[in-house]
Amino acid sequence: MLKEINFKVVFYGLLLSIILTACINTNEQKNILRDKSEQRIFSIIVIPDTQNAVDYRRQKAMGFAIDSRDVFIEQMTDIASRGMNKGGNLAFVTSVGDVWQHQTENMDKVHLARNFPQLDDPKYNDIIEITNKTKTIEIPTAISGYQLLSNANIPFGVVPGNHDYDAAWFENTNRVHIGGLTNFLSAFSSNSQFYKDKPWYVANYNGGTSSAQVFYAGGYKFLHFSLEMQPSDNVLSWMQTVVNENQGLPTIISTHDYLNVAGERKSHPVLDLALAEPDFHNSPEQLWQKFIRKNTQVFMVLCGHQLGQTMRIDNNDAGYPVYQILANFQGRGQAGVDAGQPLETAEQPFGIGDGWYREMIFDFTHENPVINVFTYSSHYKSYSSKLKHYADWYKHIENPTLSDTEFYAADEFTISLNGFYQRFGNPVH
Repeated sequence: MLKEINFKVVFYGLLLSIILTACINTNEQKNILRDKSEQRIFSIIVIPDTQNAVDYRRQKAMGFAIDSRDVFIEQMTDIASRGMNKGGNLAFVTSVGDVWQHQTENMDKVHLARNFPQLDDPKYNDIIEITNKTKTIEIPTAISGYQLLSNANIPFGVVPGNHDYDAAWFENTNRVHIGGLTNFLSAFSSNSQFYKDKPWYVANYNGGTSSAQVFYAGGYKFLHFSLEMQPSDNVLSWMQTVVNENQGLPTIISTHDYLNVAGERKSHPVLDLALAEPDFHNSPEQLWQKFIRKNTQVFMVLCGHQLGQTMRIDNNDAGYPVYQILANFQGRGQAGVDAGQPLETAEQPFGIGDGWYREMIFDFTHENPVINVFTYSSHYKSYSSKLKHYADWYKHIENPTLSDTEFYAADEFTISLNGFYQRFGNPVH
């Protein structure tokens, strides 16, 4: 009798195991099929200049109508929720600089040692506020936001913008100069909590003033450079070494200052580092001529700094297109207006960014792949095309010469990645 019972237990146990295995295998097959269709579609998010959102002066404690810090944290929380470990398709995040607002020094040690000129005129120098609140409020706020991305295990890169340098001063009546990246490295060095021992953080220059990341998406391994502003020839040599070690990877460059709103590769004339120090900086056009056009694997350049949005496409020396895209929404301040904040003296809102960022959805399910570009606000919980008053709120600040239709189109459009498969091969799954 006991043997008969044991036999039945074993028999039904085996039967149950077979059924469970079949169910698991079926579910795994469904997941594999779902992954194979979904992994050809992924997104990259571009965070424009957040300097105004973390500005210590634009908080309720300073009499501002809204805590712009909350707008920034809400933005980063929203982005983090799109990560793959949360069920989303976000593969990588890049910040194009001006992470915070203020400098902490009148001139950095390197420029002091070189006796670099500084205009000795209070009416100019007083325009630039030097404050320790950068270290006590603005940088910690920025770190809190990027910690959300780190906690979500999303690879990301951050570039230094002019506001992220330690020092800023008037060189003459027409030009501001900047120097020192100690503050930036205090948050985003290669040894920071964000990057130390991360397998996707593959290289850095000078401890992280420029850096390189890799990420896997859509059947490709991508290389990304977080490139300091108007980089020197030494930085370009470092980049070339990294490219040589990662040949054939589709490559994206993020840098702060590259395009103006007219789509020209020109620095703002008030902050032209290459003009002020040609031996230490390359202009956007020099960056194109010396590095980008010569390296066929670079297919995209992303930037901020100059207010507004635009895109230009140029062929590199191998005849392949390079997509160069500007997006900077720092002047958007409708959220403050909604909260009762009076306008500035120029009858413009105080910019806090309003939680806007760029979502770039790469779609490799087509015979010719595309990128669908959207602009989204975590504050308004809406895409630009869905907001009735979008052009009324922002066009006069950013691109007043555009029609409303053109302004909407500048923030939601499709890029056809012509020749991508010929250039980089078919996706591997």
